[in-house]
Amino acid sequence: MADALLIIDMQTGLYDGPDKPFERERVLGAINGLIQRARAAAAPIFVARHTGPVGSPLEAGSRPWQLWHELDVDAARDHLFNKTRPSCFLGTDLARQLHTANVKELVIAGMKTQFCIDTTCRVAVELGFSVVLAEDAHTCMDTPTLKAEAIVEHHNATLAGAFVKRVRAANVAFR
Repeated sequence: MADALLIIDMQTGLYDGPDKPFERERVLGAINGLIQRARAAAAPIFVARHTGPVGSPLEAGSRPWQLWHELDVDAARDHLFNKTRPSCFLGTDLARQLHTANVKELVIAGMKTQFCIDTTCRVAVELGFSVVLAEDAHTCMDTPTLKAEAIVEHHNATLAGAFVKRVRAANVAFR
C-alpha cells in the first residue's frame, strides 16, 4: 500500500494546449480517482507544476501554468510545488517533504510520460523510495517519431520491475 500520491504537470497549457494528450479525459478521471482514494486514506498529495522562465508559455502565474481546472486538487490541503526540470526532486524540497511525511512508497501519475514521469520515477528510486506507477494515469502527446500510445506502453514496460511497480490506477491502495 502506498503512502502518498505525486501528480506531475497536469497544467492547462499541457493538458489543453494545441497538441492534446493521449486519452486525456480518461487519464484525468484516473488521476481524480487516485486523489479521492488518497484523501479517503488521509495520504498526502503532492502536486508538481512545471515552471518555465519569464516569457515562456509556462511562466509562473500565467494561464497555461495553472493546474487544469477539473483536476480535483485542493491548494489549501495538498502540497503544491514548482519545478523547473523533468525531475520533481531537482531544485525542490520534495524529498525532504516526503521524508518528513514518512513516505516510503509513492504513487506517480500525470504528464509527460517520456520526460517528467520517466525521470521522476527513476530519481525517486535512486533516493530510496518505492514507486508505484499508475500505468493508466500518465500520458503525453504524439511526437514526430512515435504516437503517444506507444510512448506510454514503452515506458510502462521499461520502468516496470527495475524502477516501479506497475499498477492500474483503480487498483492502487493508500495506507
